[in-house]
Amino acid sequence: MTGFVITPPAVPALAVADSDQVFPLRRVFCVGRNYASHAREMGSDPDREPPFFFTKPADAVVGMDAPLPYPPATQELHHEVELVVALGAGGADVAPERALELVWGYGVGLDLTRRDLQALAKKDGRPWDMAKGFDASAPCSPLLPVRRTGHPAAGRVWLEVNGALRQEGDLDEMIWPVADVIAYLSRFVTLAPGDLIFTGTPSGVGALEPGDRVRGGVDGVAAFELTVAEAAAGR
Repeated sequence: MTGFVITPPAVPALAVADSDQVFPLRRVFCVGRNYASHAREMGSDPDREPPFFFTKPADAVVGMDAPLPYPPATQELHHEVELVVALGAGGADVAPERALELVWGYGVGLDLTRRDLQALAKKDGRPWDMAKGFDASAPCSPLLPVRRTGHPAAGRVWLEVNGALRQEGDLDEMIWPVADVIAYLSRFVTLAPGDLIFTGTPSGVGALEPGDRVRGGVDGVAAFELTVAEAAAGR
């Protein structure tokens, strides 16, 4: 095989807590409407809907140790706080009872959404890619290995903006728990080490503005703080 015609891009990676090592990223899957309260606030019936998935580019994942850039082409950037699952092993058609064996660790992330662009895409029956998969659309805490967190089945999921509580729920309110999410997703794609899964958000999603101070976390896993940077001119 001959060499590359351009310099290969860097491998996206996420920090590991209390370590100088990093977790390489392959693909990023996100579960839509995995909390009944959020499904209802988005106008869906959680009792009749199986899980559905969308993706973000691996390089959309960024750390939370720097200001979050306010993206262009939107006037309505929304926050969605979520438990993040990092896979250290893969497979296809994984049985739910062995799905947790694939998990390397956990973190806490934000599924950021250009809600105005998403609404237009839904109205016109078009893909959500530019509403969900933009640059820095998946800020994430450092990952913690399973040996430190166990497999959290319950724990408060929360987010504050400028000191005001916006989102609050519990992992035990997931319609599809982590093991079921992994098993169901593996029916459609072959999972592999380096895959991340954002597992859905509780109700209370809302807008972020430049200058906002954001705090959030999943009790027993991780917490974070970040600031939304000023938007570029002409946003």
